[in-house]
Amino acid sequence: MIKYIRSGLWTCSRCLRQASRARDQPRRWLSSAPSAAQLDASHIPIDHSPTDLKHDDSLLRQIFDSSPTFKDFAKPFFKVTSRENVGLFRNKYLTSPQGFLTFANVTINRAEKLVDKVLNASTLEDYKAVVRDLDRLSDLLCRVLDVSDFVRVTHPDEKIQAAASEAWSLVYQYMNQLNTATGLSDQLGKALANPEVMASWNEEEQTVATLLQQDFMKSAIHLPKGSRDKFVDLSQRISELGSHFVQDMQPEQRFLDFPSSKLYGMNPQMARRYTRGGTIRLPTLSPEATVALRTVHDEDTRKAIYYATRTASGRSIQVLEAMLKSRAELANLSGFESYGQMALHDKMMAKTPESVHQFLLALSKHNAPLVEEEVAGLLREKSKKQQSDASQLQPWDRDYYMDSIRSSMRSRRRNDDFLSAYFSLGTVMQGLSRLFNRLYGIRFIPRDTLPGETWHQDVRRLDVVSDTDGHVAVLYCDLFYRDDKSPNPAHFTVRCSREISEGEIQEAAERNAVGVEGLPQFESPIDAANDGMHVSRQSGTTKQLPTIALVCDFEEKQGRNGPALLDYYQMETLFHEMGHAIHSILARTSLQNVAGTRCATDLAELPSTLMEHFCADPSVLGLFARHHATDEPLPYEMVVDKLHVARRFEASDRENQIILAMLDQQYHSTLLNQDKFDSTEVYLGIQREFGKLPSDPPGTRWQGFFGHLFGYGSTYYSYLFDQVLSRRVWQVVFSAGKNGAALDRTNGERLKENLLKWGGSRDPWRCLSGALQDERLIDGDEKAMRLVGSWVAKGDSRS
Repeated sequence: MIKYIRSGLWTCSRCLRQASRARDQPRRWLSSAPSAAQLDASHIPIDHSPTDLKHDDSLLRQIFDSSPTFKDFAKPFFKVTSRENVGLFRNKYLTSPQGFLTFANVTINRAEKLVDKVLNASTLEDYKAVVRDLDRLSDLLCRVLDVSDFVRVTHPDEKIQAAASEAWSLVYQYMNQLNTATGLSDQLGKALANPEVMASWNEEEQTVATLLQQDFMKSAIHLPKGSRDKFVDLSQRISELGSHFVQDMQPEQRFLDFPSSKLYGMNPQMARRYTRGGTIRLPTLSPEATVALRTVHDEDTRKAIYYATRTASGRSIQVLEAMLKSRAELANLSGFESYGQMALHDKMMAKTPESVHQFLLALSKHNAPLVEEEVAGLLREKSKKQQSDASQLQPWDRDYYMDSIRSSMRSRRRNDDFLSAYFSLGTVMQGLSRLFNRLYGIRFIPRDTLPGETWHQDVRRLDVVSDTDGHVAVLYCDLFYRDDKSPNPAHFTVRCSREISEGEIQEAAERNAVGVEGLPQFESPIDAANDGMHVSRQSGTTKQLPTIALVCDFEEKQGRNGPALLDYYQMETLFHEMGHAIHSILARTSLQNVAGTRCATDLAELPSTLMEHFCADPSVLGLFARHHATDEPLPYEMVVDKLHVARRFEASDRENQIILAMLDQQYHSTLLNQDKFDSTEVYLGIQREFGKLPSDPPGTRWQGFFGHLFGYGSTYYSYLFDQVLSRRVWQVVFSAGKNGAALDRTNGERLKENLLKWGGSRDPWRCLSGALQDERLIDGDEKAMRLVGSWVAKGDSRS
């Protein structure tokens, strides 16, 4: 199947949570950064001396921190109006709204010729070329789909948004037509069945061929036409039900009414906004209701709020169960016992539901004693508050007593929280460049943009330059808040790495020589082969440069001429998103289907969660964290204090995620093949069996609010999985930051050479085994999954 990966809209649950953190600061579900037990201000002497960089990175800081400096630097956008429009991302087709449709039609025309070539393959040489031809076909379509997807959700111009949406729909419809015909699948099957063809392919080509074949099988291409039509209908039904489930989820009780006296303990200003005639009416699904659960002293009030916020409407449950039933039917139609088996067997490290089960069981077992310690602390706090021995913790007690303990910890801090003064946006970007230079020999160089190259005047362009390979990627940073902009931080791969063959360049030269009215003329055949976007030429090959966009919504808190100051979690978010980017940058594969983050889904978050360890490390912070006004270095004990509070109930938050991951597995298991399926009983049963915290009481049905069941069906465990893996990599490869290991080039090269550079072209267990130098992982079987699940404990255990 020619598959399109929605690189921008596929946003991890952790990334989505970051968007709201600055506004209402919800509890963190699981930290990948060092645990509270590991944090110590004396862990490493902080080195604030200048780094030994071979370039001046002061401009990098200034273009993000100083608007006048950026305007002077970005002259084409602000001062020049007569120069030629080079097109969005320097794609010469994208100079106007109409250009998106032109680009789509030209792409479909080229794709049709490529499809004809594959369908007419007959010789040995033809079949040897099939995998690269299909990969090029995928790349052609994704060139339109990826940029259009980004533009239609990010660009401020509604006309361009509409044109991008139309182009996206046109190409997506064409791709679906290809995937419902059997010709391409049949030709790929013949190529795979020929030993001479297989022997001629390298590891990357064999991997892509196998992935494409598995995708065709999952799309029911091997079934009779009637079954294929049913597959399409079921897929559409699942999409509609899923969208309805996410967009229209409602609580059974939409509002909560209390006498104002019952909400004593809640922030008075917040309470007053909802008070009318002595009664406070809170919307059930609101940040205020969440805050009330943490702060209101009256237990009966908290109980009422808990029941309401944990009980979805009957309609939401009906839609959820209909979606789950349809998924089970789709899987059975495709020859799988369950949707979980279908989802896991080819694109995940876990491979089978049983492997996921083994991982989650091991994780739960090793996490349980840590939760019991935290529950004991909550009971002590309850006894202290009640001035009597408390023997039982109620579900509506948990958040209240957690908040009480955290508040007490904050009151004992030696420093007020002025961390944001040390994290100006420019300083953090400078620090990321310095970190990557130390680890991988790459750095960010500001580059002026040409007219039409970016979608907004706030966008900064950075060229990613390697000390060995030169220009390796283009990074567009749209990091400032705008009213018309999504608040969700995201990493978009607008164009993947891929090798451009000499044949493609020759074809482009012939097209460019003829010239067609209404189509752009390119300066060279290589430009024409990549639509005018950047390429690299090394070791006799030509490659598309990865083109990446990072989108955040940081506010310029000091006014238009002052720097944007990030709080700790915003800084962490930027590190996290840059972890996705570095994966795309370093994994410069020859084939598009395995480029960068196009790897096993349960590996994709490892590089980004690993970056959260780096941003909590004192030696890394010592590279850049200085006061924006006084240039004084960051007192690391402020970070220690903050993270001690944030990580206080880490194991309890992890337990919640383990239960949700187990629930996701059960909802996509063979249980759905039975006549009677009760999603509420399944959820409450898992809580009772595996939870050390108090379970939800009968009558609640929180699963109706679990929106990730649609986007991440049967793969929700992957976030826990990558959190555990990233911590292990931090401990083993980077020695948990000890003795400057977080800045050691040898360690960076170890991670890059064993894991990052492969994208999805090598078995992920082989990559992980190489990085960790642990042969127990090489087979990636249930034993390996169980082993990973055991890597949750206090301290730096290497068992």
